[in-house]
Amino acid sequence: MKHRHGRVVHVESLADFDHRVAAGATSMRGWRLRGLDLTGRSGALARLDPADATFLGCELAPGDADRVDAGGALVLPTIPEVPVEVYRSTLYTPEELYDAVSYADSLDARAYAWSQQPGGGDHGATLARALHDHAVDEALEAWLAGRRVVGVMGGHAVPRGSEEYAAAARLGQALGGAGLTVATGGGPGAMEAANLGGYLAGYDAAAVADATGRLAGVPSFRPSVQAWADAAFAIREAYPDGRESLGIPTWHYGHEPPNVFAGAIAKYFRNSLREATLLEVCSAGIVFLPGAAGTVQEVFQDACENYYADESSIAPMVLVGRRHWTEELPVWPLLERLARQRPMAGHVHLAESTDEAAALIAHGA
Repeated sequence: MKHRHGRVVHVESLADFDHRVAAGATSMRGWRLRGLDLTGRSGALARLDPADATFLGCELAPGDADRVDAGGALVLPTIPEVPVEVYRSTLYTPEELYDAVSYADSLDARAYAWSQQPGGGDHGATLARALHDHAVDEALEAWLAGRRVVGVMGGHAVPRGSEEYAAAARLGQALGGAGLTVATGGGPGAMEAANLGGYLAGYDAAAVADATGRLAGVPSFRPSVQAWADAAFAIREAYPDGRESLGIPTWHYGHEPPNVFAGAIAKYFRNSLREATLLEVCSAGIVFLPGAAGTVQEVFQDACENYYADESSIAPMVLVGRRHWTEELPVWPLLERLARQRPMAGHVHLAESTDEAAALIAHGA
């Protein structure tokens, strides 16, 4: 939610600016003016105290930028040739990232190509990426207000049409049906499946079976990201009253397109920031589905946070798949030993099925 009054005030249209001036405003303290052409508002700006205001990518008449800066405002200029909105105030939507007929022409693809400039681009590009990720952070914080978020981590290579994909979708639906907001890394595979289930949380089990069955016709984003995304958009059209879930992907993995079942997408350039944020937001716990190196990393990142947390701050951890986590990748014995005689011990679980995992999370694990 954008604040229209209070300590921080987002001013994102000239009409809003003019209304505030006409209403008798004398100070811009706490105002965040974003993307406004203020070249014709010199007189109004001269009458307003600029202290503690922030001008994000605004156009100002000659001399106005220096004057408001001297008066205590922060003026951040427009950075040219950047495909993303650096000073954005909301999370991305699937429609925004897939904004072209061909994926190669989409915002998502253009942003990735720009981020991979040789040498990382110039200082302006580095600043743009940092400002963008900070803006996404703020937008995510606002979006999370009042939500209990549960994370679902799992492999990106799980194909549509597999039992693993269907199980992850049923898990997402069960968690969403328990009043929780499903969050994933926002990519394909098990992440997409969990977001699909969260999206369909208001529908019955038959809807999940129908959706997973129809998606099986395009099992992977290879060879065509566009065909993969189009199949998902068709499901959204067939079931238009889906619930919002969260995806937190990164342009660091350009080979992994964002899934469209996460209605709110916090996409970052810096993967390290994205990884930390994804774990941090999951206050209701995390379910770890069978995965490889990335999922193992997430298990122990989360375990480290819980290891040093007090009892009131521990978020449940549920690993799904006994054989996977005890034999194929024996993470569970180490995790169990790590948790021993720590406050986290009663909050770490090994489950055989996604149904068992959903029940553990729903009951507070």
